[in-house]
Amino acid sequence: MSVNIAHMLENRAFEPLIRTVADIAARMGIEAYPIGGIVRDMLLGRATMDIDFVTIGPGTGIALAEMVAEELSGATAHVYPNFGTAAVRVPHGEAEGETVLEFVAARKESYREDSRKPLVEEGTLDDDQRRRDFTINAMAIHISPDRFGELIDPFGGVADLDRGILKTPLEPIRTFDDDPLRIVRAARFSAQLGFKIDDSTFGAMRHRAERIAIVSAERIIDELQKIMSAAVPSIGFRILHDCRVLDLIFPELTLLQGVETIDGQKHKDNFYHTLEVLDNLAALTSETPCDQTLWLRWAALLHDIGKPDSKRFTPGFGWSFHSHEERGARMVPKLFRRLRLPMDERMKYVQKMIRLHHRPVSLVDDQVTDSAVRRLLFDAGDDIDNLMLLVRADITSKNPRRVRKYLRAFDIVEKKMVEVEEKDRLRQFQPPLDGIEIMETLGLKPGRVVGDLKDAIREAILEGKIPNEHDAAAEYLMEIKDEILARAGLG
Repeated sequence: MSVNIAHMLENRAFEPLIRTVADIAARMGIEAYPIGGIVRDMLLGRATMDIDFVTIGPGTGIALAEMVAEELSGATAHVYPNFGTAAVRVPHGEAEGETVLEFVAARKESYREDSRKPLVEEGTLDDDQRRRDFTINAMAIHISPDRFGELIDPFGGVADLDRGILKTPLEPIRTFDDDPLRIVRAARFSAQLGFKIDDSTFGAMRHRAERIAIVSAERIIDELQKIMSAAVPSIGFRILHDCRVLDLIFPELTLLQGVETIDGQKHKDNFYHTLEVLDNLAALTSETPCDQTLWLRWAALLHDIGKPDSKRFTPGFGWSFHSHEERGARMVPKLFRRLRLPMDERMKYVQKMIRLHHRPVSLVDDQVTDSAVRRLLFDAGDDIDNLMLLVRADITSKNPRRVRKYLRAFDIVEKKMVEVEEKDRLRQFQPPLDGIEIMETLGLKPGRVVGDLKDAIREAILEGKIPNEHDAAAEYLMEIKDEILARAGLG
């Protein structure tokens, strides 16, 4: 029995685009079908900004895309002839973003055992649906005038959506042999949708875990980024761990797993602790998704990666992980480079968060000095609020009383930070005396001694010896100049 879901298209933002494509395809005599994520998300009631179309016949995908771009005002077509695909970007105005329409001619694929590159042949719609990763992504819709909105669901995708199940359309071993990245995609969809993975599908994922080695780092990190952006990212990482793929693509995380006991004393399992921290942070930042939120989540995922190398047991004292923050921060560049993550300010931000994530804990003591608060504000700068989110997310105790104790203590720390910041303005610290003024005042030429003088003034401000003000800094400069110039051999 055929099912028509045309009513689900009504009043959706993308309905006019689909009807436009349908009209153009009909005029050109091309069969075209929306397929995959657009169908799945429409049935789930999820928002989407991307629409994939599959067309029948060689070259039809590119031909249809070019004609669609020509007829849609402001749209541009990007053609990739080597892959037989094309994308049309349709702008909606500056604040609303764009919809991406992707077109590809139907094909069937076969893979050699030692390659991730398929042998591609012209195919039918059925061939194209059979090569899809999961049943929920293998559904298509008729858009021809006489059958508009009729669902094409040869593998029971609707039933699997209703059951919340991820299942491959073909025998699962074959599906993961065809493209091992689908193992990571299964974890991603499970995290995004909250779906359970079918037992036979999960068994095949474990059985073919080693084959992930032939997949490029760029494709893997694209899926990991989507897991990181999910509401509960730990779901994806637990699946990757349980199917033995995480150890192959992210050993720094799996090294955190395990509990060691000596003399009856044990430490917590830092792998599962890390996943809890990541989920806590995801919950704290769910209302403010942005690029920086993503990298703060990366800091949460990596905040303890220095612990395996810093773990020590001291009789009579127990387990310690001294300097794991610094060790972890130093591991970040190599890890980012291997995973093909950006080696720019985003990487440095993650390093900074890891390096500082234990500092606020030391401020919980009632006897903490204003100087210690000033130094943290200076080192964290405008990132202090995000750092405190990470610190709060790091509380994973199962003892509610202990959790409340730490949260109340951090409330006090933040209050103390506000008081010090109002007085000393250290978030966006700018030296009250710059190098030029120091050189003009003392008749100096550029050199190391100028930096030494600036550092001394900064230290005096952080220690509370002088306020963060120009006149106080100028007066202090005259007090210390003789000693510092003499030390530099200029006295």
